[in-house]
Amino acid sequence: MMDILYTGPVPADGESPMAVSEMSPSRTQRQPNTQRPNTCCFCWCCCCSCSCLTVRNEEDRGRKSLETRLETFQNCEDCTKPTLDEIRIWAQSFDKLMKNPAGRNVFREFLRTEYSEENMLFWLACEDLKQEMNKNTVEEKARMIYEDYISILSPKEVSLDSRVREVINRKIQEPTPHTFEDAQLQIYTLMHRDSYPRFLNSSIYRSLVHPGSHTSSES
Repeated sequence: MMDILYTGPVPADGESPMAVSEMSPSRTQRQPNTQRPNTCCFCWCCCCSCSCLTVRNEEDRGRKSLETRLETFQNCEDCTKPTLDEIRIWAQSFDKLMKNPAGRNVFREFLRTEYSEENMLFWLACEDLKQEMNKNTVEEKARMIYEDYISILSPKEVSLDSRVREVINRKIQEPTPHTFEDAQLQIYTLMHRDSYPRFLNSSIYRSLVHPGSHTSSES
């Protein structure tokens, strides 16, 4: 039997769980630019096919391909619908919640209601980076993570102390799959201590543990 995809409950306003990620300015696809000032420095027209234009186009295609892969994993994870027993297990420990894809999806929905979804997105991005073996891809993903979640200019900047930021600023010069390990642990601890207790008391989680309570109260 085909598994049912489950991406967690939808907030009351009906907004798609993927809306925030898809609308993020950092993920907007570039539109081809045919304005004359951006053409090759050796030619004044836009119709030539010189080597420097070819290289630039190939670089743009490579970046778009990587951004598409990052968008895919940042959207809600595909998983089977959890059983009631699984949902109750999420309350036993934060580790059990975070190890369960459906649990991460539901917790991420809760973080959206508190405007702190970037914490989960950053944690997922770090997990994805740890699985990467290709050096060039590691460097590109690390740079994008830095721009999206570490840079003070980013609207999705996560809260990190100065010590961790200094470590990242040193490591980002020659990034590895574990460049953001300290930062990831700090954000994990923040979600555990700050957001997780409120999640267990939230209507989002209680509606899953007691699915008939909302319907009964309305009747």
